[in-house]
Amino acid sequence: GHEAIVKLLLETAQVDVDSEDSSGQTPLSWASKNGHKAIIKLLLDTGKVNVDSKDGSGQTPLSWAAENGHEAIVKLLLETGQVDVDSRDSSGQTPLWWAAENGHEAIVKLL
Repeated sequence: GHEAIVKLLLETAQVDVDSEDSSGQTPLSWASKNGHKAIIKLLLDTGKVNVDSKDGSGQTPLSWAAENGHEAIVKLLLETGQVDVDSRDSSGQTPLWWAAENGHEAIVKLL
């Protein structure tokens, strides 16, 4: 997660916290996909991230967290009140579908 490095970068205030890579993923998407809760908190604390951003495949950070079984991150993203839980990706799938498809029962209940 490299939390300390992310914290230092954010403290410089010279980084674009919503920058996208070649697949349209933001730092929040990557952290959600890979289960880095502490980094997600740091990013959310900036107040400058689009919590519901879509990448090139139409997936949101919530969708990635649901697909990969990161329950604590799903909760954190839901608590922002800034996510569309029914958002569909390019294949027409919702975060709920991804959670169910991958057997993440606790996340299904949250969504």
